[in-house]
Amino acid sequence: MTVNPQIGAFILAGGESTRMGRSKAALELGGAPMLLRTARLVQSASGTAAPTVIGNLDGADSYGLATVADDWPGAGPLGAIATALRASGAPWNLIVACDLPYLTKPWLDFLVARALATQADAVVPANTRGAEPLCAMYHKRCEEAIRSALGRGVHKVTDGLKEVLVELIDPFEWKAFDSEGLLFKNMNTPEDYEEARQWFSKPGGTDDERDESRFLGQERPSE
Repeated sequence: MTVNPQIGAFILAGGESTRMGRSKAALELGGAPMLLRTARLVQSASGTAAPTVIGNLDGADSYGLATVADDWPGAGPLGAIATALRASGAPWNLIVACDLPYLTKPWLDFLVARALATQADAVVPANTRGAEPLCAMYHKRCEEAIRSALGRGVHKVTDGLKEVLVELIDPFEWKAFDSEGLLFKNMNTPEDYEEARQWFSKPGGTDDERDESRFLGQERPSE
């Protein structure tokens, strides 16, 4: 495939999954582990080579995914974002958490295109509760400000972005891709996982484009 040099792609998978009780990345939805589903969506939307996983995640290499250890262990997602930006060689970077089961390619396509057209440092969707920074586009120039915030002991992602220019995508825009308002709902508990499984079992709950026989240019490993 032709790789877009303007975009890097990263999946954050450093959480301990304490409430879930097992690795969220390995949970199966629609016939594929969450990590595999997320990587396929991210790669398709970003036009990159295989996305890189941030965090020490066993089994990522089984799907052709490289991993980068978190530069800021214990600092949460903000540290992982800083790590991704440090590891990236691209100006813009699509960074998503691995536990967002309701992401779609049309939405990610829109997010990427929005970033490539902006003068901002980051493009982040917003909900009524606030920003949703774990499915967003970050320019490489955000790295210094985020690392500076981490050095001051800041761990909340939105606080770490206060020194960069952020373009927010309002709900009325992203809900055009998700009338149910589920895009940024993550899976933290077994109940969340069961809810996602039921959603995926509905007609239209899976992606029409899914082809689980191939991934990232390789044969899918046998189960």
